[in-house]
Amino acid sequence: MPTELPKGYEPGQVEERIYKSWEESGAFKGDPLSSVRHYSIVIPPPNVTGALHMGHALNNTVQDILIRYKRMDGFNTLWQPGTDHAGIATQNVVERQLNVEGTDRHALGREKFIDRVWEWRREYGGRIINQLKRLGSSCDWDRERFTMDEGLSRAVREVFVSLYEQGLIYRDDYIINWCPRCHTALADLEVEHHQVEGALHYVRYPLTDGSGFLTVATTRPETMLGDTAVAVNPDDQRFREYVGKEVLLPLTERILPVIADEHVDPSFGTGALKITPAHDPNDFEIGLKHNLPSIKAFDENGVMNENAGGYQGLDRFEARRRLIADLESGGYLVKVEPYGHAVGHCYRCQTMIEPIQSRQWFLNVKPLAEKAIAAVRTGRTRIIPLQWEKVYYEWMENIRPWCVSRQIWWGHRIPAWYCRDCGQVIVAREEPEVCGCGGELSQETDVLDTWFSSALWPFSTLGWPERTDYLKTFYPTSCLVTGFDILFFWVARMMMMGLWFLDEVPFDDVYIHALVRAEDGQKMSKSKGNVIDPLEVIDRYGTDSFRFTLAALAAQGRDVKLSIKRIEGNRNFINKIWNSARFALMNLDGVPDRAAAGDLSLADRWVLSRLNETVVQVRQFLDEYHFDRAASVLYQFVWHEFCDWYIELAKPALYGKAGDRAREAARWTLLKALTTSLALLHPLIPFVTEEIWSRLPGTRGQLILGPFPKAQPDLADAGAEAEMKLIQDAIVGIRTVRGEFGLPPTKPVEALLQAPDQDRVDLLEKHRAALMDLAWAEKITIGLPGPRPKMAATAVAGELEIAVPLSGLIDLAAEEARLAKELEKISGELGKVLSKLSSPGFTAKAPPEIKAKVEAQQADLEARKEKLAANLERLRNMARPDPSA
Repeated sequence: MPTELPKGYEPGQVEERIYKSWEESGAFKGDPLSSVRHYSIVIPPPNVTGALHMGHALNNTVQDILIRYKRMDGFNTLWQPGTDHAGIATQNVVERQLNVEGTDRHALGREKFIDRVWEWRREYGGRIINQLKRLGSSCDWDRERFTMDEGLSRAVREVFVSLYEQGLIYRDDYIINWCPRCHTALADLEVEHHQVEGALHYVRYPLTDGSGFLTVATTRPETMLGDTAVAVNPDDQRFREYVGKEVLLPLTERILPVIADEHVDPSFGTGALKITPAHDPNDFEIGLKHNLPSIKAFDENGVMNENAGGYQGLDRFEARRRLIADLESGGYLVKVEPYGHAVGHCYRCQTMIEPIQSRQWFLNVKPLAEKAIAAVRTGRTRIIPLQWEKVYYEWMENIRPWCVSRQIWWGHRIPAWYCRDCGQVIVAREEPEVCGCGGELSQETDVLDTWFSSALWPFSTLGWPERTDYLKTFYPTSCLVTGFDILFFWVARMMMMGLWFLDEVPFDDVYIHALVRAEDGQKMSKSKGNVIDPLEVIDRYGTDSFRFTLAALAAQGRDVKLSIKRIEGNRNFINKIWNSARFALMNLDGVPDRAAAGDLSLADRWVLSRLNETVVQVRQFLDEYHFDRAASVLYQFVWHEFCDWYIELAKPALYGKAGDRAREAARWTLLKALTTSLALLHPLIPFVTEEIWSRLPGTRGQLILGPFPKAQPDLADAGAEAEMKLIQDAIVGIRTVRGEFGLPPTKPVEALLQAPDQDRVDLLEKHRAALMDLAWAEKITIGLPGPRPKMAATAVAGELEIAVPLSGLIDLAAEEARLAKELEKISGELGKVLSKLSSPGFTAKAPPEIKAKVEAQQADLEARKEKLAANLERLRNMARPDPSA
């Protein structure tokens, strides 16, 4: 006996139980010794400080869809989970805790501070893993890794030392991005450039020979205290006579040479450029070329130092204000112009960064990048959608050395030791006790950039540098799912490291998903109050509704505009599946193992043919990463074709009105369509499908372990689909007339169906009972084209012409008045929208997302107006006397 389903689906009572059963059964595990074709994914490791947000939800839903699909399809699958230590972010969290306690990391000392961070990680660091489980993520949690665990730390040290031995990692003085708040260097990619409305200050630099002055323009007057030259372009005729002379740095006694360099842009400012090698990357290069001294004007806190003279001790922005005032009073300031420009900010704390000369560790990534570029060009790794390949190439082909050192305490400490006696630098896999000279050693205090360890993730998590069974079986991984914002932070670096150390790409495909935005297209942010919390959505609507919505909106190359209404709509879809299963279970006692082809009705053959086509399309769309199309195909088949059409058409047979053999065929078809649909849906909505599967007769084991449906060409039946379309056209046509004239299903109507030939007339006659039942018709006349009844509403549906007499069903005058009033109302609303769209103020100032919303409103109103006008005209034509009478 099949098990009954409760009346309503309650996700909260199902999801935790189902997930626990999956974990306990070992369904998530891959087999490192299997020879079956593998499919593996490494999770983009969420920060240990993180909580589930919409980006995580989309990213992990897509990964779970892929891994469940391949697992069911017979692949040996592994979804490798883990978290990232998130150096700066985690250190900031713990430092804030210490501040509340009235202390700081320096008071604790390095060792105790690191202990405190590990303590925090043990207490709070696993919350996002539990949240991912609520999303249904089917990772092998027994293999969870952490970028600071022992195995990954060993891999990091091996890579660093190997690259150092190869001459690719080195220590040098260079301009880096410095965050005065986080007190650390940042890679170029960690700097976010925001448009800032600043000012361009024109300042006179007097010539020492008394012959005049050179005027330079700068957005950062405070850096002039580190100037060591003024430069002009050698081809700029305006300044040729000044090259070789000297100027006096205003407000100081420092003398600066005037030099010529082709890197100076003659169109910027006056064409004369102040050169500050210690505080600007371009100036640094010019300084090296001309052997200029490098003078730092402020310290790591952004405070002016001893080289700033009387401005020492001032914050950089206060120093700017004082300098401008002093320049003006001294007669050096010519003018100040508004100037909008992009200024770098720390990606973690949003503090304005300072380019500053510093001794750091660098990795020359150019040789690594060349291999990574070639791998994509030759198709060893595909980037999907294709548009991101161009962006990948542009960045990789112009790559600069990567500053890998960070001045924080939480992270992988650089394995370098300095001899206090002879000054030797020792880089080693194991900690040396003493220098070769016998001198005492001290380890480098800097740690590695967090992205350094993340770059090794696809192979370090599988056991490298050991040649483990997991590494042999599951590397290279099959697909990486990630957001475009870390294409360079992470994807490119994994490509470089994987190819350099294993001579193999880390993944075959990279699927780049878009951003999840608010319904109006704006970016979600707490300040705008438009953030949707995934956990609140799951609590309210269930995980499956949420997942299906994300999948349905995940079109390639287009941002996801998420709305609660869409989630509510898909909750209705989940309920529709549940209710169809409840109906099926009432009719599935003693289902036969198979049904004879001759016993299958038209409805049976039609739904099996549509089911087969659905299998073909879902497989194709999942293979091509078109998750939205797969969701759309499944929604159309399950809701409309299976539930709305097949179940209704099958009821006479199921209730025994068509005989025992027809009943058995309908029951067999019903079960096959339902079980196949559940299997197709499972990767997208795993909980409700697993719950229903467990209650059905004849099902074995857990649905998560498959099998995923394969196409059955013998089920394809073009003839059945063509016949069914004719019947559907007739039913839909009659229902459409009912809807347009407000005739409820309870109101009996008569209908005339006119088909183009006798074969179609005969087919319609054969299914007269179904037509009358599903079109809610009291009488149907079927024939060839001919006269139509007077006072009838007409419609064309496919090859059929349909007429429904309205005499006695509606008050024509009242209906005409109602439609006219509605048309007038819609016309008024449309006029207001058109007036807004034609307003110069609106078109010039309205944000793009608001314009798009109003334009969509216009299109909707125009469509409604057109339909109302057509219905009104049809009604008036009916009311006119027949001139032939």
